[in-house]
Amino acid sequence: MFSWLRSDDRRRKDPEVFQTVSEGLKKLYRTKLLPLEEHYRFHEFHSPALEDADFDNKPMVLLVGQYSTGKTTFIRYLLEQDFPGMRIGPEPTTDSFIAVMQGEMEGIIPGNALVVDPKKPFRKLNAFGNAFLNRFVCAQLPNPVLESISVIDTPGILSGEKQRISRGYDFAAVLEWFAERVDRIILLFDAHKLDISDEFSEVIKALKNHEDKMRVVLNKADQIETQQLMRVYGALMWSLGKIVNTPEVIRVYIGSFWSRPLLIPDNRKLFEAEEQDLFRDIQSLPRNAALRKLNDLIKRARLAKVHAYIISSLKKEMPSMFGKDNKKKELVNNLAEIYGQIEREHQISPGDFPNLKRMQDQLQAQDFSKFQPLKSKLLEVVDDMLAHDIAQLMVLVRQEETQRPAQIVKGGAFEGTLHGPFGHGYGEGAGEGIDDAEWVVARDKPMYDEIFYTLSPVDGKITGANAKKEMVRSKLPNSVLGKIWKLADIDKDGMLDDEEFALANHLIKVKLEGHELPNELPAHLIPPSKRKATE
Repeated sequence: MFSWLRSDDRRRKDPEVFQTVSEGLKKLYRTKLLPLEEHYRFHEFHSPALEDADFDNKPMVLLVGQYSTGKTTFIRYLLEQDFPGMRIGPEPTTDSFIAVMQGEMEGIIPGNALVVDPKKPFRKLNAFGNAFLNRFVCAQLPNPVLESISVIDTPGILSGEKQRISRGYDFAAVLEWFAERVDRIILLFDAHKLDISDEFSEVIKALKNHEDKMRVVLNKADQIETQQLMRVYGALMWSLGKIVNTPEVIRVYIGSFWSRPLLIPDNRKLFEAEEQDLFRDIQSLPRNAALRKLNDLIKRARLAKVHAYIISSLKKEMPSMFGKDNKKKELVNNLAEIYGQIEREHQISPGDFPNLKRMQDQLQAQDFSKFQPLKSKLLEVVDDMLAHDIAQLMVLVRQEETQRPAQIVKGGAFEGTLHGPFGHGYGEGAGEGIDDAEWVVARDKPMYDEIFYTLSPVDGKITGANAKKEMVRSKLPNSVLGKIWKLADIDKDGMLDDEEFALANHLIKVKLEGHELPNELPAHLIPPSKRKATE
């Protein structure tokens, strides 16, 4: 089954151990990528070494935003219950990083205890010191939502230099650490406070290279009128465009994520649709978790390779005896040229290189004489991993997806709209009349009958050609009209009787009103005279 493992590995280890993507990733990292990282001191420059818990942990959602944008309330809304350590208010209330996770009993684990727990993926946060660990806790509670995902609540981002310095730890660096490991980053904005402070701007820039994980929520949108909401949305997109330097537009969800009545209910349908889209995105995280970890390992491997080239190039340029300090200054100042040389020599994309300014700052404190020269064998092993082993793991990812039942987030707010009349779109579009005793199409059937009898029916039916003449007046494309025809021609005889013709016109009306057509005709839309035949 796992022919990609070396034969000596097969002899030493039972292949049963590697029946999951998680186990495969752990082995690849420990045996192929980690030696390269350690040899070139990757962990001192970029990111701490990964541990087993990083590959085993549930998908995580990181919430980031300025104070009073509704981050903690958003978690409360998803879980539909309070969690330990929760504080909500208009002032900056959450002053800690809170990892909200599944637990048999409610309780709080302080940061210093959390970073020594090998089962939690937070051990490497120890590097940020006591100033951070005193502001980091894990809130555990039994909740069905947390059986599938964990949520990280963060302190509200403030404005002003004094507040940033007074944290006592590198806030942006901590968020960057989390960003590398989470599956989704949600940036929350308050519809009343769109100003992006210096610290928030710095944080968003620190999340660079993780744009694929980022989503934006424009919260508290029920507090402003429709016209104002349009202006606020435009202003938000303009502000984000200046900070997030990507050609693609980040997905923005508009809504009001709390359990209180909407203050201005004009945009209720918009909020419901946006909430469902966001919920679907979050619910897909468990299904895509293995693929995300695989993708992150590939990104890490590419960065580790580039780092090895940079460090070995600096080592090669250093004199063996005299003038080391002067040469070091010269190399740091000319790092951009070294980047260009490596790019040309090894055909590496510019996007794979670490941030130039940050790398220069980090190199200032390093002893270049301790750097290692280029060791081709280590790089070849990583290249082999990227070329062959990762491809085999991709196959295993697909196998796991097909073998396991559908993995989605359940419980809490995700259950509230799944079933019953409060589900999104219930009783609208093709669902109209679902609870009515009378056939919903019958309301407009007299109008449709008048048209039907002008189309020369023979034996109570009109031909497809005659039906087409009337149906194309809707100006809908042929692909849509073809689907309507298949749904309406219930007895599949290539002709329409008066009931089928009325049904076809009802479905045209549904589509023209902006609703989607069903793939199969719902039971309540089947004409009463044909219901026994279809059973």
